[in-house]
Amino acid sequence: MQTPRLLLVDDDEQLASLLGRYLHGHGFEVKAAHDGPSGLARALAESWDLVILDVMLPGMDGFAVLRELRRARNVPVLMLTARGMDADRIAGLEGGADDYVPKTATAREILARVNALLRRSRRDDGGSELEVGELTLQPRAKRALKAGSDLKLTSTEFDLLLELALNPGSACRREELLERVRDREFTSADRSIDVHVAALRRKLGDDPRSPQFIRTVRSVGYMLVAEEVAKA
Repeated sequence: MQTPRLLLVDDDEQLASLLGRYLHGHGFEVKAAHDGPSGLARALAESWDLVILDVMLPGMDGFAVLRELRRARNVPVLMLTARGMDADRIAGLEGGADDYVPKTATAREILARVNALLRRSRRDDGGSELEVGELTLQPRAKRALKAGSDLKLTSTEFDLLLELALNPGSACRREELLERVRDREFTSADRSIDVHVAALRRKLGDDPRSPQFIRTVRSVGYMLVAEEVAKA
């Protein structure tokens, strides 16, 4: 198995060096960039297994880097936020980040988040396509199509849609979805699933008031609406 390659984009060179050495000691190849433009250029120019992206960057902030990166790459992204504010976390998730962690977190927690994201990106849910109405999901490629058009989902959005598609017509609890797509323990204050569902609905062209695809089940979670399912 090849050594996983991580790109760390953080303007704090001392922190980046310390974190990079820690991750290297746990089996990763880590390269660093220290401003937004160079981080984006390197993220696009090379192949990475995961990008760790700071919010506060000179030249181009992390949210702008993420937006540009998502137009061309589906690589997992873990965002670092110094302020730990809900607005920052929600903005990151809405922009396509797969997870977030405050910069005050320990290196051990960041390592755990990195490993969780890599497990998700490598998880093999089988090679068969899954068809739910006009949706087609390709688990190995992590690709979802609506009436033949690529939805261009992030890794987290695809995992969430796949979990719903594997249980069509049945309500999936929010905490179960969170554990499935983020590999971490659910807390009642964590609203990231709602953010990802909102992003999915936008890409599906779904109206939450009269959903054709994802229905909210009050006090429970979400359900994929579909009349029939077939595995190709």
